[in-house]
Amino acid sequence: MDSSFDVRIYAIETNKRAKGNSYTLRWKVGGRKHSKTYSGKALADARRSELMAAHKKGEPFSVTLGLPISFTSKAAETNWYDFALEYTDAKWPRSSANTRKNIAKAMTAATVALLRTPVRQFDPVQVRTALREFAFNTKRRAEAPDEVRVILEWVQRNTLAMDAWEDPGKVETVLAALGTRLDGTAAAASSVLRNRRIMNLAMGYAIKHQILRSNPLPKGRGEGTAPKVAQAIDKRSLLNPGQVAQLLEWIGERPRRGRLYRAFFATLYYAGLRPEEAVALRVSDATLPEAGWGEFLIHQAQPEVGSQWTDDGEVHEERELKGRAEGETRPVPIHPSLVATLREIIEAYQLKPADLLFPGEGGGMLSGSVFRRVWAKARQKVLVEYEYASPVGKRVYDLRHTCLTTWLNNGIPPAQVAEWAGNSVPVLLATYARCIVGQQADYLKRVQGVQDLPVAEV
Repeated sequence: MDSSFDVRIYAIETNKRAKGNSYTLRWKVGGRKHSKTYSGKALADARRSELMAAHKKGEPFSVTLGLPISFTSKAAETNWYDFALEYTDAKWPRSSANTRKNIAKAMTAATVALLRTPVRQFDPVQVRTALREFAFNTKRRAEAPDEVRVILEWVQRNTLAMDAWEDPGKVETVLAALGTRLDGTAAAASSVLRNRRIMNLAMGYAIKHQILRSNPLPKGRGEGTAPKVAQAIDKRSLLNPGQVAQLLEWIGERPRRGRLYRAFFATLYYAGLRPEEAVALRVSDATLPEAGWGEFLIHQAQPEVGSQWTDDGEVHEERELKGRAEGETRPVPIHPSLVATLREIIEAYQLKPADLLFPGEGGGMLSGSVFRRVWAKARQKVLVEYEYASPVGKRVYDLRHTCLTTWLNNGIPPAQVAEWAGNSVPVLLATYARCIVGQQADYLKRVQGVQDLPVAEV
């Protein structure tokens, strides 16, 4: 606790001004200067008397706030690191694996910013790893090796109390840390927004448990608030049919598993599935007629988050569909070309109805690192230099974006596209509105006659 009995309280200073005098009270706690200016002398005298009385009673003062400990909330008595562990443990049971990982990242950045002294005796990367992978991982904390325990014990001893959040300067330091990557560059706006949201929830928890009196994080549009995140996708990331055809052809020609990877990426392009939905597909989830359109019945997603964050120790976590209640399903049409491709791989790999439609090397879930590596290699080999340097198809997810944009641009009603894609209509339009093209002439023709004014009789 950053408290001190070394307190010096000075006489009140009068500030003479044309619009009326103001009165400044100055004092020191543990050598740290504090001051507060009042519009009336009686207010300044009253506060000085309160501070003097507490000092004469022998009460310790908070060095950070400059106030007697009895004046403060439980914040001065609560270590931030201990609080962060408690908050992590409280959220762990009901959080998804990805949420657990994001909480750990945010708490790690905040804890490093709230250290009383800079890290010198340890490698800063090792400190962050110890915090993220063990301290703020409820499942693994007890398994921390000895060298990690030494680091965490040092962090616990050198972390400020929760009353640091009542110091505006320290809050700014934490916010800067939440918005900065390890290499010192600015983090993506989406990451900053996520970290701020997590920290706001943590502050709410502190208020609920009477550790803080109010949320110290800035609100509104002033300085220090989180940046806005662009919802609309970058139109430059969309692929044209020729590019998709060349990429799929190159991937399909790879030895061993090329045809399976081609079918996986084709599924994202033709059916607009999220990658975590596609890897979870079983053969029985697809209706594949000999000719014509087929249908997927999507009922789960398997995001890849890491075995250390899941309850069962698996790399992927089985989750319900995004934005839908547990047990809900979503039918998605399968383009005839994709139907033929899927029938081909089922036969080639002798897949049974209960098998994964896109199995990994050992028959388990297809790894995200593997299919991302295949896609990156295909872009490098197929796209011309200026295309490869551009955002076009840079992420595997851009195949889904391309599919949904194609549906919208060809007149499929947004409500139907949203149903197939597993989005709400507002989110769909906010994300893809800037990419809808080619229909303006038809729209203008529709309204031209409707808006014509009748010719006035002479």
